Amino acid sequence: MDTAIQERVLQVARAARTRDESLDWFRVAVGLHYLAALVRPEEIDFKVVDKAYNKFIYQAIGKGHSIASALQFMSGAKVVPVVDSARFTSVFAEHCPEVPIDTIGFLLSLNLGVAKAISKLDIGGPVLDWIEKQNLASQPGDPALPGIL
Repeated sequence: MDTAIQERVLQVARAARTRDESLDWFRVAVGLHYLAALVRPEEIDFKVVDKAYNKFIYQAIGKGHSIASALQFMSGAKVVPVVDSARFTSVFAEHCPEVPIDTIGFLLSLNLGVAKAISKLDIGGPVLDWIEKQNLASQPGDPALPGIL
């Protein structure tokens, strides 16, 4: 995680309206960057990557936060209002073009898949519902049924 990405994540957080919203936006922005960085062909040294993210997160928002807590936040219901917010997606697209907005659903599903593999818990719920809704919205509707996706 280079300093340019760190600054862009902080710019997203600064664009929020409240302290709580800023923290949520920070978690999602940093989590999306982390997940996007995982989608690459070369082998990843998770100790090195996690250490860099954890250091940045600690410096930005303090003790008790880590990349694991950001990813946990992104697998819970509280992430839905963030990723469903036109304000967030607009700010994120402006400051973080290296993570395209249209990949958010994929990155969230990647995060849920990892969470399921680790915890063995059912991943059904608001996040999966949101991902499925996005997938349906991106598919063309049946021309015989105008207005229905």
